[in-house]
Amino acid sequence: MQLQIALRDLLVGILTLTVVSCELPPRQKAATPEGTILTTVENDQIRPDEEYVMVTTAISMPMYVNHDQAAFKRWGQKMGVKTAILGPSEWDVPAQIETIEQVIASRPAGLLINGTDPGIAQAINKAVAAGIPTVVYDSDVPNSKRHAFLGTDWYQIGLMQGEEMVRLTGGQGKIAYMGILGLTNMEAGFQGLLDVLKKYPKMQVVGKYDDKANVELAAKITSDVLAAHPDLAGICGFDSNSGPGIALAVKEAGKAGKVKITTVDWEPEHLQLVKDGVIQMLAGQKRELFTWYGAQFLFDMVHRTNRLSSNDAASGITNVPTTINTGLLRITKENVDQFLKK
Repeated sequence: MQLQIALRDLLVGILTLTVVSCELPPRQKAATPEGTILTTVENDQIRPDEEYVMVTTAISMPMYVNHDQAAFKRWGQKMGVKTAILGPSEWDVPAQIETIEQVIASRPAGLLINGTDPGIAQAINKAVAAGIPTVVYDSDVPNSKRHAFLGTDWYQIGLMQGEEMVRLTGGQGKIAYMGILGLTNMEAGFQGLLDVLKKYPKMQVVGKYDDKANVELAAKITSDVLAAHPDLAGICGFDSNSGPGIALAVKEAGKAGKVKITTVDWEPEHLQLVKDGVIQMLAGQKRELFTWYGAQFLFDMVHRTNRLSSNDAASGITNVPTTINTGLLRITKENVDQFLKK
């Protein structure tokens, strides 16, 4: 723990030194609808030191690295602007908030924030109040003043899993589901699942479980549920590690293909489990779109790419879409090869 604290302090120190020494592009200011000040550059010329910053938590999570962060970096390279990705290595929302507040002091061109928890709303509001174009991605923080949000409708993820489970089981049998309990997005997903299942009286929900995004815990929970309900028909997973954990336990019980599995995300391990017939469907998010277009929204706000009036900010107009649903991928054994070859 002391080592983690030391590393975090070092990161904050490096960040602080970096932002203090960074000479950011000159900006002019205009009033936003909320009466705050939106920072924009004086013309459309991209400046060599123009920097956009992504702040997330669990920064080293492969799903974030391979999808969100890779797309953000590619965008920066294509546009010829600087990008930085900051945040704690573990799922640590207070540390993410601390990072956002440190970044605000650096006055980057734009802030792209992973909406991990409603608790980050105040930090987002501070960024907006400081005149920094601020876009939230992945999960919305509706109680904040963010300028825009891009992400998946998690209720739709629940509907997709529920409808697929009904199809796989013929609309009857015992079902369990798991994820990270209490998160706004996952609770919306759970509700979508339940809203489908309640139309099928021959389907029974035997439990809702918190696997804390941990593969080993998801596997243990699944083993326990299978022991308590040998006739279990299916399990739905809602966080990135639910599927691999569920699949591990189902395989160990010798019930691969018999107990139906639907889950989220499409990392290589998930895709191979679909290929092997252990998982029947993945509800995949179009994560690359979150950060690519989120960054583009920031750029368009800074450069006023699309002007809707002589002075959009003074007119109370945001010149980018305020809410974008990036949609879902339905991955099954029929189309999984297309994603394995990506």
